[in-house]
Amino acid sequence: MIKRIFNSSLIRGAGIYAFFSMINSAIPFFLLPVLTRYLTPTDYGIISMFLVLVGLSRPFIGINLHGAISVKYFDRADVDFPKYIGNCFLLLFISLAIVSGVFWLFAGPISELAAFPGNWLWAVVFVAFGQYLILVLMTLWQVQKKPVSYGIYQILQTVANLSITIFLVVLLGKNWQGRVEAQIITMFCFALFGFIWLYKNGWVKFAYDKAYVGNALRFGVPLIPHALGAIAITYTDRLFITNMVNVAETGIYTVGWQVAQIIGLLAMSFNNAYKPWLYERLKKNDFELKVKIVKFTYLYFVAILAFAVSLAFLMPWFLRFFVGQDFVTAGIYVLWIAIGCAFSGMYYMVANYIFYAEKTHILAWVTFITALTNIGLNYFFIKKNGAIGAAQATALAFFMSFILTWLLSAKAYKMPWNLLIER
Repeated sequence: MIKRIFNSSLIRGAGIYAFFSMINSAIPFFLLPVLTRYLTPTDYGIISMFLVLVGLSRPFIGINLHGAISVKYFDRADVDFPKYIGNCFLLLFISLAIVSGVFWLFAGPISELAAFPGNWLWAVVFVAFGQYLILVLMTLWQVQKKPVSYGIYQILQTVANLSITIFLVVLLGKNWQGRVEAQIITMFCFALFGFIWLYKNGWVKFAYDKAYVGNALRFGVPLIPHALGAIAITYTDRLFITNMVNVAETGIYTVGWQVAQIIGLLAMSFNNAYKPWLYERLKKNDFELKVKIVKFTYLYFVAILAFAVSLAFLMPWFLRFFVGQDFVTAGIYVLWIAIGCAFSGMYYMVANYIFYAEKTHILAWVTFITALTNIGLNYFFIKKNGAIGAAQATALAFFMSFILTWLLSAKAYKMPWNLLIER
């Protein structure tokens, strides 16, 4: 049975994605000892806020059209697919112009809120634009079942980004500017390559089509609130720390977040392999098998929480020699963030049933409610406990997301969650 599972193309593909994802995430983690010794907490904080702004811009630049492209790929017999991608690119350029205009008009308030220099805001828009171009290519590789191409391209991008960062920060001493410039150079090179590859291989044809534009907008625009909610859950803490404490503390907090994300990475990688395995068994609709799945799920809940707590207790000792002296206090944030990442991993385990039942619209409500609650929690806990309150708010937000999703998944797809009664 085990042999059959691992011979499955789905599991092999998921395993390849998980493998490349782990390598891709491990590279910046193991560079922390270098960057935290050449960058100050303030530098790290400014870089973190740059990434926050990129994240907030991304749903509006490209308006989630890569999702529409992935769906239309399977309707290639009925649509002119290269022409469809070309019209998505037209929308991308329009959205780029609109977002650039907003950043230009409100440069002062945006710069003040994010504690990020106004004369560098163009880099935010540029990087978000480059990320979308890259995402289109990687989406095509996903639907074509080319995980190796996807993974190698992703890792090359990360290696290039960090290599340029080391050159600019360590050798030229450019501080946070060097890290941002590395992002710009990397995005330019890989986005240009991605566009040329798409065009040369006949995947892009520029010819305006009202029907294609309308279809792409109907798919992408409704997803903006959901995408913003997910980003708000992830980035609200850093925005509040910057404004209620200071940007240097945001830098220290970001290092704690990077370390705690070990839990999130493992959870996501496991889910990539677990999801197809689960769906294959749910199709059998066997009660006894469902009971075994529920028992395994509860065991997973205990294991991931125990691992998160263990990681948190080890980190203060580990960080003393792993990161620069100015960042050692990042260890105080790891416990709460790691527990939050564990709840996020538990969320995946119950959200899978909602995806299987094809009732994904209800997840948008969970994301929206959690995002709003997270804003209030961050303000309250930071006001009461200081910067550690942001980590506590993050843990509570992920816990809330997990519980709400679990309740909704129990309605969307029946599983014997109460083992004592439903036996």
